Amino acid sequence: MSINWKKSVFVACDIIIAAYLLLAVTAFNKPDVTAMNCSEVTINIEQNAIDGFMNAEEIKKALTKEKAYPLSLPMEGINPRKIEETLEKNPFVEKAECYKTQSGHVCINVKQRIPVVRVMADNNESYYVDTHGSMMPESRYVTNLIIATGAITRKYAQTTLTRIASHILQDPFWKNQIVQINILADGSVEVVPRVGDHIIYLGPPYDIAKKLERTRKFYLYGLNKAGWNKYNYISVEFSNQIICKKNKRKK
Repeated sequence: MSINWKKSVFVACDIIIAAYLLLAVTAFNKPDVTAMNCSEVTINIEQNAIDGFMNAEEIKKALTKEKAYPLSLPMEGINPRKIEETLEKNPFVEKAECYKTQSGHVCINVKQRIPVVRVMADNNESYYVDTHGSMMPESRYVTNLIIATGAITRKYAQTTLTRIASHILQDPFWKNQIVQINILADGSVEVVPRVGDHIIYLGPPYDIAKKLERTRKFYLYGLNKAGWNKYNYISVEFSNQIICKKNKRKK
């Protein structure tokens, strides 16, 4: 069987030319990123059940202040890592990720530090504590957070108080009902509810979930019948009893 070398060469040449043309057309249609300016900046902030302090406008302002906002800048000169580092210096940002696209867009993803309680201690210190127990500075933003008052040290706030506040915020009923936590000199805990003319004494800061659940049941089966303003102090410190003090202003 003889091989038609001439025909084979022509076929091979056709294949090579076709491949070249395909690559040439692809290269021609592919935008030159180095010659582009950034035409769009997309800022995504991770959603959370608890509101944070940051929004897209704040991210833009923070980057603009540091001359790192990429809109209209040459894509070749935009450094995603610099944008990430700039944002992560912000006390309200936990993590930032940035990347460029071939279409001239810059995408920025931000994970916020989420506050769980605002501390206004007897020693005049005022700050927020986040979900990890780290302190956050005062902010001009108003957020619907529980306020903690009383004998609160920074160590207590970062450990015990964070745990108590996080539990309250994860429970839909108590998230809406408790507006204030008060820490007494011995470290025990009182909470002030939104509805009802009383204070709830939880005692030492352990078994908080069980104590709050017993209080919820007392609300359901006790206060609903007796009246929400009948007592001014309800203690659930001990597991086998609930102690109530009558409100003297009420008959």
